[in-house]
Amino acid sequence: MAAPIPREWTGLQQFPAATQTKLHELLGKMKEENVSTLTILVMGKGGVGKSSTVNSIVGERVATVSAFQSEGLRPTMCSRTRVGFTLNIIDTPGLIEGGYINEQAVEIIKRFLLGKTIDVLLYVDRLDAYRMDTLDEQVIKTITNSFGKDIWRRALVVLTHAQLSPPDGIDYNEFFTKRSEALLRYIHSGAGINKREYGDFRLPIALVENSGRCKTNEHGEKMMLLTVGRFFRMVLHGFQT
Repeated sequence: MAAPIPREWTGLQQFPAATQTKLHELLGKMKEENVSTLTILVMGKGGVGKSSTVNSIVGERVATVSAFQSEGLRPTMCSRTRVGFTLNIIDTPGLIEGGYINEQAVEIIKRFLLGKTIDVLLYVDRLDAYRMDTLDEQVIKTITNSFGKDIWRRALVVLTHAQLSPPDGIDYNEFFTKRSEALLRYIHSGAGINKREYGDFRLPIALVENSGRCKTNEHGEKMMLLTVGRFFRMVLHGFQT
């Protein structure tokens, strides 16, 4: 399948001025590092907010979001350019169907990615998912088996639905810590990352709230949204070796 022709990144104009300023500074730094293209692969179970997160990053409705319609099997790629820099984001279908790994979806994703270099994996889950089970580990194993263990060296864990009220008796920070630790245990197990390797697989975690309910700071920036500026900063500093 031919890659989409990149369009001008007009969605940046939807961000607060402070975010736009930070982003242009970071794009300048990327240019200094001779980084002109960034390709992001977004994966996870269905219904966790992958497409909404893609829309939030781009600042445009580029991925279809519907609470009443199942996800399609085919990945989609959005390409945007700005000041000589190209951002590619690949949105993928959920990997679970009927309580099992959807092998057809996995094969379609693998074929779609042939010939493409993945710079960053966004592994998306919900902060308000109170329980994890063997399906979570199976999803992580499937990603690892399909793209290699090293894909997790370039992974950023995204927890959506972050504007929540924790269960009674638990404050927000404690809930976030417990939820993060549980998810990281499953990633370490499913990806075969042993304790000696933890330093090589940093797995930073970002909180995201894609709805209009998200709180903002004095500059109008969403406090728990994965803003483009913050995202690029994590890419620049979090994945360098």
